[in-house]
Amino acid sequence: MFQIDRSSAIAPYEQLRSQIVEAVSSGQLAVDTRLPTVRALAAELGTAAGTIARAYRELEEAGVVVTRGRNGTFIAAHGDAAERAVQHAAAAYAEVVRSLHVSDDVAIELVTRALHSSPTS
Repeated sequence: MFQIDRSSAIAPYEQLRSQIVEAVSSGQLAVDTRLPTVRALAAELGTAAGTIARAYRELEEAGVVVTRGRNGTFIAAHGDAAERAVQHAAAAYAEVVRSLHVSDDVAIELVTRALHSSPTS
């Protein structure tokens, strides 16, 4: 998912940091998505673990990710309290959808129907 361009003048940690920020902004990485471990991503990208650790540290300082000790690094909820609550609900729903092997199209259709049949809509 991520790539390091060794010919770029941009430092590798910054390339990774900006790619993660973009993936979060575009919705490609959802709240509570677990990122690869520092070692695993370093091996995958062929770079030093310190490079990945620096990118993760900067992302954590910016509130983009949260580190949960030995459990790993996860995409953080962002926005106001209501939006964060909905992000967590969406992540939980996605987990259930995956566990039941329901297609994305069906899952989205079900949410759309639920939103349109809601008494507050």
